[in-house]
Amino acid sequence: MAWSSSLKSLLTVFVFINLAVSSVESYQCTVYPCVTEPCAACETTKGCFNEIQKFDTPSVLTDGTFKQKGCIADSNTCSSLTISATLGDQRTFNYANSCCTSVNCNKDDLTLPAPSSTPNGVECPACYNEKTNLCSSVTTLKCTGEEKRCIEVTGKGVGDSSLIIYGKGCATENSCDLDMTVLGRIQIKTSCSSPLSNHGHPTAKFGSSFLIFLLPLKFLL
Repeated sequence: MAWSSSLKSLLTVFVFINLAVSSVESYQCTVYPCVTEPCAACETTKGCFNEIQKFDTPSVLTDGTFKQKGCIADSNTCSSLTISATLGDQRTFNYANSCCTSVNCNKDDLTLPAPSSTPNGVECPACYNEKTNLCSSVTTLKCTGEEKRCIEVTGKGVGDSSLIIYGKGCATENSCDLDMTVLGRIQIKTSCSSPLSNHGHPTAKFGSSFLIFLLPLKFLL
């Protein structure tokens, strides 16, 4: 009797596990860049990702846009993220990644937010170099829009040690402390520091008002 009861318990567990596994349905995601034409879809149970990156420079000859779509690997997780940074020498970088969990939900291309030209009161050191991990000259950059942090970026080519980038400038908060591959072939690390100035910060306004208040007292003493 005990053996029969144990066998029934094992059978129940087996059926439960089998139902749980079979209930996780797979679906297709759009793949880009295409390996073959037309683009083949991939199968996943984890989700689809959709990514776009744009690097703008003073010359259209060195501008670049990189798009990638596909299935989230079983060993990976996906997080939606949108970042932007403005470095010295008029270099700007914009990145957006989106995750979704339905059939071909990553089919349509992402659009990047339009850059803002409205100053936010933050000023940061700025430079850009593609030869060494330092800058011989640094300028001051007035930050705009949501780029309220001062950023430092170091990068090297994946499998190509001759490819180097280094820059400083303004960036959004979520651009800090990243370690990721951009434009398909550059591994970057970022860190953020305090701004040179923040004219729009409430503390700065309070400090100015306090000094104005104390000025007449000086002549009364």
